[in-house]
Amino acid sequence: MNSARAVVSSEDLYSKYTQQRVNVSNPIERTQVIEGYFYKENLMKDMAIRKINMTLCIALGFLVLTAFISYYSAMSNEITLNTLSRQVTTLNEENSELQNTLDRMKSFNNVDSMMEKQNILTKAASVIEVPRVASAAASQAKKNLAVAVDWSVGY
Repeated sequence: MNSARAVVSSEDLYSKYTQQRVNVSNPIERTQVIEGYFYKENLMKDMAIRKINMTLCIALGFLVLTAFISYYSAMSNEITLNTLSRQVTTLNEENSELQNTLDRMKSFNNVDSMMEKQNILTKAASVIEVPRVASAAASQAKKNLAVAVDWSVGY
């Protein structure tokens, strides 16, 4: 902000007044009333700088807004993926338990169906007697059922 002080003396005012009375043909004089250094503006340069600054500010604002939107979408996608991951893990645990139950039931079902096909569990309707066959092999000597144990010291 430019603050310049105007220094006007009474002599200047008097000389100005007398000069205006003498010069009736040119009533408006171009005399310097305020003394001091004033910055002279270069309007074209300032307007160009303002336009460039506004353009850059708008571009920066657009980029910041785009970054916020991208960050929000990335975070929402990550939250969705985490939720789905937890659901998949839960389903896998349930699936393994159900698979174990199914395997156990299948094995029982297989054994049961094989028993039905072979008809092993039914009672015999009649007893078949077979004549004894004479065997030529002599009875083998009885085996020693007591096994000799080698004891050792230690564990």
